[in-house]
Amino acid sequence: MLSVILSRPEIGSLIGAIALFVLFLSVAPVMRGSSSLLTTLYSSSTIGIMAVSVALLMIGGEFDLSAGVAVTTASLTAATTAYQLHLNIWVGVLLALALALAVGFFNGWLFSRTGLPSFIITLGTFFMLTGLNLGVTKVLSGGVSSPPISDMAGYDSARAFFNFVLPIGNGVRVPIIFWLVLVILATWILLRTRVGNWIFASGGDPAAARAVGVPVKWTKIGLFMGVGFTAWLLGMHNLFAFANVQSGNGVGNELLYIVAAVVGGCLMTGGYGSAIGAAIGALIYGVVTNGIVYAGWNADWNLLFLGAMLVIATVVNLVVKNQAAKR
Repeated sequence: MLSVILSRPEIGSLIGAIALFVLFLSVAPVMRGSSSLLTTLYSSSTIGIMAVSVALLMIGGEFDLSAGVAVTTASLTAATTAYQLHLNIWVGVLLALALALAVGFFNGWLFSRTGLPSFIITLGTFFMLTGLNLGVTKVLSGGVSSPPISDMAGYDSARAFFNFVLPIGNGVRVPIIFWLVLVILATWILLRTRVGNWIFASGGDPAAARAVGVPVKWTKIGLFMGVGFTAWLLGMHNLFAFANVQSGNGVGNELLYIVAAVVGGCLMTGGYGSAIGAAIGALIYGVVTNGIVYAGWNADWNLLFLGAMLVIATVVNLVVKNQAAKR
C-alpha cells in the first residue's frame, strides 16, 4: 500500500505543500485565521483553474504559452462586443466563449497539420493575442482597459454567477468552487474514462497510440480547447469581479500555470501527471505568495520559493515516475 501511495504523481507536491503550510503557520500566526485561509484559497484558485487544463494538456504531451493572455482576451471580448454592439452582456459572454474555444481549436489544428512544436505555435498565438488585446482596445476605447459595462443589461445576473460569494465563514468566492469542480471532473476523466486513457497514451507515445486506434489528433485538439474553456471561465470572473480589465494583463501567467502543473507531478515529456497534483501545485503558489506577505517578509523572496519548488518538484517527480515504472 505504501509503495502504491508513493508512486502517485502528486505525492511530492503534497509533501511540499504540508511542509510549507507548517512553515508559514509557524512564522505567520495571522495565516491561521479563516479569513487568511480563504484568501489563500482564492489566490490559489485563480491559478488552479487554469492549472487543471494546462496539466491535462501537458499529460497529453503539449504546452500552451498563450494561456495567460487568453484569459484577458476572453474578458475583453465579452466586454467590448457587448458594449460596442449594444448587446446584453450575456451575449458578449457567449461570444467570448466561442472565441476562446476557437483559439484553442486553432492551436490544436495548426499543431496537428504542421507537426511544429506546440511551444512554437502557442508562442505565436501568445504574441498575436497580446497585440490584439492592446491594439483593438486602444482603437475602440481610446485607452488600455475594457469599456464600462456595469450599467448594461444582464450585468447583474452575470456578476451574480461569475463573482458569487458563498456565505460560509467569511465568504467562499466562486472561483474556489469552479476550481474544485474542475479538479474532480478532470480526475474522473483521467482515471475513469476512455478519454483519460487517450490523453495518457497521446502524451506517452503518440505513434504507438495511433497504431492501436487512439484519435491522437482530436484528443490534443480537445485538450487545447479545454485550455480555452478555462481561460474563458477565469476571464469572466476577472471581468465581473473588477468590472474592468487592463488589456496588458495575463502576460507571464502562463508560466505560473505550467509551474503549478510541474510542481504537481506533470512531466515536461508528457504521459504522466494528475489534476489533483496540479491543484496542489496551485495551492503551493497561494501559500507561498500569501504566506510571505503575512510573515512580513520581502515579496522578492516569492520568486526564489517558486523557483526552488519547481526545481525540487521536477527532480522528485522524475524519481517517483521511475519508481512507478519499476513497479
